[in-house]
Amino acid sequence: MKTFQPYAAMPFYPGPVSVHPAVASVLARDYAPPRMGEEYLELYRSVCTRLQGLLGTKEDVLLGTGEGMLVLWGALKSLLKPGDVVLSVGTGVFGDGFGDMAEILGCKAVKVSEPYDTTITASTLEKVREAIRIHRPVLMTAVHCETPSGTLNPLEELGRIKHEMGVPFFVVDAVASAGGAPVHADAWHADCVLGGSQKCLSCPPDMSFMSVSKAAWERIREVGYAGYDAVRPFERAMEDVMTHPYTPNWWGVAALDAGIRVLEEEGLENVFARHEAVARQCRDGLAEIGIRLWTAPEAVNSPHCHGRPHPGRLDVARLAQGPCRRRPCRGRKPRPAGWQGVPPRSHGNAGRCRAHGHGAGYPEEDPVALNSFPLIHTGPG
Repeated sequence: MKTFQPYAAMPFYPGPVSVHPAVASVLARDYAPPRMGEEYLELYRSVCTRLQGLLGTKEDVLLGTGEGMLVLWGALKSLLKPGDVVLSVGTGVFGDGFGDMAEILGCKAVKVSEPYDTTITASTLEKVREAIRIHRPVLMTAVHCETPSGTLNPLEELGRIKHEMGVPFFVVDAVASAGGAPVHADAWHADCVLGGSQKCLSCPPDMSFMSVSKAAWERIREVGYAGYDAVRPFERAMEDVMTHPYTPNWWGVAALDAGIRVLEEEGLENVFARHEAVARQCRDGLAEIGIRLWTAPEAVNSPHCHGRPHPGRLDVARLAQGPCRRRPCRGRKPRPAGWQGVPPRSHGNAGRCRAHGHGAGYPEEDPVALNSFPLIHTGPG
């Protein structure tokens, strides 16, 4: 693509999403050295403060240069010591992945792992209580929006259990939900809520952000982890740009500022309602052409992405004859079984193209996303 055309390459894909025109505009200009003057620091402070609203927290928020995995690793490395017990509550690839990451860091992972087409239920919560009683974890993890599964986990009760049973730390992956669905870090008693630029904020995959509670800061100082993804060097980032541990990414912060502004102009409640409306239209469109959702009937469906099971390649021509009358999708080569990405690709605006997408050859039990992600960040138009 030689010139920028908003949404011309509209992929039905769970991220990275298409860049919003307002974001593209700020990326196309030049900026002064960020450590000269006050302009960059003022922008950094503004973005962090407004992200507090998106994350539902009054705690500190910091920004890092790197896509969402930066803060997933950074949070765990900064909060954990070898031998610590980590309780991962998983209903999908990324939920169970937290436990795998903890093991890589030399911790003991205890997994409460549910089927990947479900969300957290009363039965899950009882398993969590039992695991806490037996293993006394230092840290508990969960994922809000499980992108590969197309689900949205309710986390309020899980957070209440963390608080009542005295689990020291609770880390939540909200990379795929922050800015597109209500996130309530403080109400969930979450010590770190993690987000990324490449999902609901319509930015390139080069920035990540996280909230840090007061208790988490104390632990971070105690652990003393040092590395590119370390949290501790950002403790005074809001006060002095010279304390930033690497070259500040003015373009990335400006893009976040633009993406947040788009949401603010529409109004968060309107944004959330739009996602729900598009998701409903996607689900209705799938049903219209005889395609069932991969999620279990009792699961909470994500307002951002959907999945369906299939034993091999989808009949693209059949899908193209459904509610979407535009040109058929281009084919893709099959991916290896077990590949954790979800690569379906399509075209058009998700608000008009309800269920036009296809995926590669996965095992029958794996989901293929048919996403409303391309619309979730577009604003009223």
